[in-house]
Amino acid sequence: MRYDVRHRTTFRYEELVSISHHVMHLMPRSHSRQQVLNATLNIDPQPSQSSSRSDYFGNPVNYLTIYEPHTVLTVEARSQVDVDEQVSPAISAGPTWEAVAAMLREPRGEALDAYQYCFDSPYSGVVPGIRELAQASFTPGRPMLEACMDLTSRVFDEFEYQGGVSDVSTPVSEVLRIRKGVCQDFAHLQIACLRSLSLPARYVSGYLLTHPPPGEKKLVGSDASHAWLSVWAGELGWVDFDPTNNLIPNIEHITVAWGRDYGDVSPINGFIIGGGAHEIAVAVDVSQTSAPD
Repeated sequence: MRYDVRHRTTFRYEELVSISHHVMHLMPRSHSRQQVLNATLNIDPQPSQSSSRSDYFGNPVNYLTIYEPHTVLTVEARSQVDVDEQVSPAISAGPTWEAVAAMLREPRGEALDAYQYCFDSPYSGVVPGIRELAQASFTPGRPMLEACMDLTSRVFDEFEYQGGVSDVSTPVSEVLRIRKGVCQDFAHLQIACLRSLSLPARYVSGYLLTHPPPGEKKLVGSDASHAWLSVWAGELGWVDFDPTNNLIPNIEHITVAWGRDYGDVSPINGFIIGGGAHEIAVAVDVSQTSAPD
């Protein structure tokens, strides 16, 4: 499936910004099921300095500095991406979760790369009560993917999706307490559950193709960034899970970046000199297009 993606962010500042530096994870990454055909980044005002490379996790990252004084900054990322459908592995197949954990005790090969995702990170650490939440799904001898899917379903059923009750700084302990949040909260929560059992899990940022209600048109700018997680299951490799939607992501999920948590892949980060109070407006459009024959 081929998609056109447009992600537009507008910063409006109360006072003049004299200098701004930014780090951006806005360009989708290619992987085994996803090919990025083209990607562009348009900035207004034009950066005085800019560069791009891959970060530690292999994600495309852009760096820019703006010396031109401004009260409005607009960042628009456009990309065209092909996503291949996958045959999801049978959740009852593959190793048990205990066998996966055992592979990480003396990691070699692919397990060595996965090992780095077993540890606490700033946004997704093991907190009181999180191991108990995980253990209800990860019972003795249960296949890894079956346990992960069960936990995904439980987060979906037991936690309420509600915007405005959390932000990027909300700790896992608070999400566990209030049982509410948004996609990034649920991803961080489930990642912490897995890490409490010494299992590797990474945070995935991206987009999800949304569908308007029957009979209604899709509104321009109505899509949004999305977040889910990926777990390493031994010989089955990395498998994604989306607790916000209670499913294994497939053809309608577009990957931008992955890392230990949101902090590694935040869309726009950095600092400014000046500006005062500011407002941010984000508009995202994901549209399906036809690939050439």
